[in-house]
Amino acid sequence: MIKTFSHKGLRLLWEKDDASKLPSEQIDKLRRILSALNTAKSLEPIRAIPGYRLHALSGRLEGVWSVWVTANYRVLFRFEGGNAYNIDYVDYH
Repeated sequence: MIKTFSHKGLRLLWEKDDASKLPSEQIDKLRRILSALNTAKSLEPIRAIPGYRLHALSGRLEGVWSVWVTANYRVLFRFEGGNAYNIDYVDYH
């Protein structure tokens, strides 16, 4: 279940269906990712979706998971006890 957001645009999309702070061409995929995070009790269902390319980050982002959105953009989050925290949307390349 989604607990917290770091990215205001993702929070608005999830809570108010307001996509104004996000790129229009990525809205559908971002909605699918958020829905998957909200229903997942573990990371396995998310890992099973090939296009999401779920992987753990390391270094200063240890404990953070990444889901592929586009070539440059990722959704980052922490996953603990079946809940997603600090969900962010970043271009980290």
